[in-house]
Amino acid sequence: MERIAYGGWPNCVRLSNGQVELVATTDVGPRVLRFAVPGGPSLFKEWPDQLGKTGGAGWRIYGGHRLWHGPESRSRTYQPDNAPVKSDWDGQRLKLTQPVEPLTGIQKEIVITLAPDTASATLVHRLINRGAEAVEAVPWAVTVCQGPGRAIVPQEPYVAHGERLLPVRTVTLWAYTDMQDPRYTWGTKYVQVRSDPAIAKSQKVGFMNTVGWAAFARDGTVLVKRFAFDPAAAHADLGSNVEVYTSGDMLELETLGRWGKIAPGASVEHVERWYLFRAAVGDNDAALDEALAPLVRQTQPVTP
Repeated sequence: MERIAYGGWPNCVRLSNGQVELVATTDVGPRVLRFAVPGGPSLFKEWPDQLGKTGGAGWRIYGGHRLWHGPESRSRTYQPDNAPVKSDWDGQRLKLTQPVEPLTGIQKEIVITLAPDTASATLVHRLINRGAEAVEAVPWAVTVCQGPGRAIVPQEPYVAHGERLLPVRTVTLWAYTDMQDPRYTWGTKYVQVRSDPAIAKSQKVGFMNTVGWAAFARDGTVLVKRFAFDPAAAHADLGSNVEVYTSGDMLELETLGRWGKIAPGASVEHVERWYLFRAAVGDNDAALDEALAPLVRQTQPVTP
């Protein structure tokens, strides 16, 4: 761990194990700004006109990875995270803790641990209710990726009609979702969503993903995100635990945890494991299988 300046923010933390590096700022957030091979390009998008800014009453996207609480609403979800966060480093993990949000009584916390010798990290996203009343919310981990690139979400395993009669997943559509948009590829084994700098129109889709992983690929680099699936858990957004949003050259690969009431003084957690690989990824199902299956086998599932 070392303290560095990054993106105009003087008080940032860089973690590295030689295989991967992660940069988070303590000037705003909690925000992870960078996840990359040491010295290499990051997959995360940044907004140059917002880098280094602090304070103010308006929410800023900044870029990188953030923690929200859903379901999405203008007043609650978009609470500004423009103030400094407390950081704690114990030699193995970095804990970033935001001040309590005045409107919601929620305190956000991200705990980051790098693997000892692989290009991976574990992030625990925590919502703590510091208010006097129970709050109904879901922890929502949002990774903003720089395009052009594509999100890849596996379909549920195929089972013949005669062997299974009940449905296996939900697909959630927003009022602005257009299933004929050219940025979608609805494959048999994978769904792909591309970011396109030439298309500014917003698109979003959600899935109930029982397989426990989703990926983002760009320029021969693949980010695999692992997360838990709990069949007993309630989920927001009509049953979504993975969501993809894109507009222009940005794409958000989002995962959501358990939805429910958080009692005063209690907390809820949502865990992601990130893995970074160098791999060429083709466009069709066969090419995706050939490239991604060996990578996913190198990752560790997250248990509920």
